[in-house]
Amino acid sequence: MMKTRAKYHLGQVVKHRKHPFRGVIFDVDAMFSNTDEWYAAIPEESRPSKDQPFYHLLAENDQSYYVAYVSEQNLVADYSGEPVDHPDLPDLFGPFEDGVYPLHFQLN
Repeated sequence: MMKTRAKYHLGQVVKHRKHPFRGVIFDVDAMFSNTDEWYAAIPEESRPSKDQPFYHLLAENDQSYYVAYVSEQNLVADYSGEPVDHPDLPDLFGPFEDGVYPLHFQLN
């Protein structure tokens, strides 16, 4: 049985190591759980290992808001203290407080 511990938690603000976006974690997969087509679309030299946690983010960049699926190796904690402005945040979380969003909706 594989035991994986996620480095980041629900409600935490994170940013991508290489790409200019940040977001709030709203779900975690212990290992890759997306489609093979999605995985194959990542350039081979950048493709992350499937046997690590993957995070679902309410993400934002300078142009838009979206949902992102990112491997743990490609994330770093965002300690800027700046809130994320994704319009779906109030559906899942309470107000930004002490650098995190408190979960107020129970996910499976």
